Amino acid sequence: MKSALIVLREQWNNLYLVRRLSLYELKSKNKNNYLGILWEFLNPAIQILIYWFVFGALRSRDPVSVGGVEVQFFSWLLAAFFLWNFFYQSTIQGSKSIYTKLRMLSKMNFPMSVIPSYIIFSQLYIHFIMLILSIIILQFSGYYVNIYYLQLIYFMLATYCLVFAISLITSTLSTLVRDIHMLLNSTLRMLLYLSGILWPLATLSDLFPKIKEILELNPLIYLIEGYRSALFGVDWYFISHWQHTIYFWVLVLVLFVIGAKIHVKFRKHFIDFL
Repeated sequence: MKSALIVLREQWNNLYLVRRLSLYELKSKNKNNYLGILWEFLNPAIQILIYWFVFGALRSRDPVSVGGVEVQFFSWLLAAFFLWNFFYQSTIQGSKSIYTKLRMLSKMNFPMSVIPSYIIFSQLYIHFIMLILSIIILQFSGYYVNIYYLQLIYFMLATYCLVFAISLITSTLSTLVRDIHMLLNSTLRMLLYLSGILWPLATLSDLFPKIKEILELNPLIYLIEGYRSALFGVDWYFISHWQHTIYFWVLVLVLFVIGAKIHVKFRKHFIDFL
């Protein structure tokens, strides 16, 4: 628990640094592209159109039920895909954040736990803009702004906490063993098809009644369903599904404590891998 408090204190004491470095990361990442930061939006836009064409248009998919509300497949897909993009990019970039920034560490003096944090924060800007664009598109689709949108703030915070906890673990292990990053990449690609993003989990549970309970152990499903409940005006998801809320935060806490423990233990050796 001592390590967790150390990491939390480092995040709080370096909030300004996290914000400045996240903006620099966002600019430097796209400085060699003609379209610059626009690629951060074009890539997921192209992906969602491909998935919609394959899983929706070609299969003439019927509307999907979200808490009793019938939602068109494209809108249903859109409401989760921009969240997946944030989760995937943040987790992947966060996992390799420390070993790719080791040279910078040798020239600057700040806590190493700040590195995954500002990498994730840089993706949060993209996520926020994509959320606004998705809301605008949903207005034209007939799914209007509602009071349940307020819980989006909660779910954005919850997503950030989950990704940061995971990144503390993976960034440490990836620095020690590079194969961890490759394994994580493959695992996340599989997770895309097991998180109810591209097709309803109810389809699978009809065939295998117990499988949905197992899949719901995936914390990403909690976040996805929360976003959809907010965007389609269904209910206060984190309250109506309070059991999942408790499970989610217990899991995040456990991951964070583990991540902080191994990060603080091994970070003094990171510079040896330069």
